[in-house]
Amino acid sequence: MGTIDGEIPNVIFILSAIGFWILTYVQNKKYGKTIETYFLSILAILFSLSYFGLIFMT
Repeated sequence: MGTIDGEIPNVIFILSAIGFWILTYVQNKKYGKTIETYFLSILAILFSLSYFGLIFMT
């Protein structure tokens, strides 16, 4: 198995962001605008920005 050497691969951030976007959509369709929906939206935005930050900074 390969080593990561202390770096987090970029693909982890985009997969997490996509997962959070899907969860946000499902949560919003099922329960409407709740505090959980806002929390998932914030996490999706944070992980998306982190991914693009890693792509453009390296």
